[in-house]
Amino acid sequence: MPTSLNTPNKSFYSKVMLFGEYSIICGSMALTIPYRHFKGSLKFLNKDQSTDIDFAQSSNQKLRDYYQKYLLPTGNRGGLPIKFNYKSLEQDISDGLYFESSIPEGYGLGSSGALVAALYHRFIEDEKTSSHPITPQLNIPKVKKDLAVLESWFHGTSSGIDPLICYIGQPLLIKEDKTILPVNLPHYNLHPDDAVFLINSGSSVKTAPLVDQFIKDCENPSFKQRMLSEYIPLNNSCIEALIDADIEKFTKNVQALSAFQAKYFYRMIPSTIKDDWEYGISSGKFTLKLCGSGGGGFMLGFTHHYKEVSERFKEKGVEIIPVYKD
Repeated sequence: MPTSLNTPNKSFYSKVMLFGEYSIICGSMALTIPYRHFKGSLKFLNKDQSTDIDFAQSSNQKLRDYYQKYLLPTGNRGGLPIKFNYKSLEQDISDGLYFESSIPEGYGLGSSGALVAALYHRFIEDEKTSSHPITPQLNIPKVKKDLAVLESWFHGTSSGIDPLICYIGQPLLIKEDKTILPVNLPHYNLHPDDAVFLINSGSSVKTAPLVDQFIKDCENPSFKQRMLSEYIPLNNSCIEALIDADIEKFTKNVQALSAFQAKYFYRMIPSTIKDDWEYGISSGKFTLKLCGSGGGGFMLGFTHHYKEVSERFKEKGVEIIPVYKD
């Protein structure tokens, strides 16, 4: 029978990093939010109903690989969080544990982060942590560090931010000094046609090669200086304007950010999206930016003309999903 640890079928939502992709590596602020359109939860084959038995069996095998190739050897040398009962996972995997998830993999929405958050919730033997809604007792830096260790199998390295936002399920502001604060985004005075949305590039992508390339680009002094003097101030101003509910300032800054990414992050913009990206800049109808590492997956959009923009993308056969709409 499954081990009697924390409830296995609690849902963990995907995430959207609104601002801070790449620039956080250079010390900028970042703002990330839970995204409830996609979610995942731990379940058991032959006990819980699965939407796709082949998917469930594949997920179970991926968990087995994760345990055997990473958790077990890392745990045996003392490299896992002390109170993470990884050995109980082995029995659960034998009993058919899998991750029932609607979060698309390789799309920048935290598929591995949600899985790690679910495993941490189930197998952490710490009452204060496992009951995780934010309380003064929750040690956010420690939880972030624990989650980073668990997620590193999937990306080579992990900051822990993605699984943290999936775990906590509340918007998080990462400050320049690396302090992480839960934030309540204000109610904006929006018009019915104002929206934040995602568009689907139609392809998945691996994060690590793109991040490695960015780090290599930062070895170029002129590129690094441009990041520090232009991009990071733009990124931080977008976050501050959003938190202050200054929509006019926010719109101006995010348009400038989009233009910067079009010029200097062109490798990360999928070919299927480039024309739309440029059209958004020139027309002023909408603004696109990277959502996560880019290269594929979803791009993030902002508009004051959602009906017109959604019809444009639908006519082109491009999936568009609202993230925030009044």
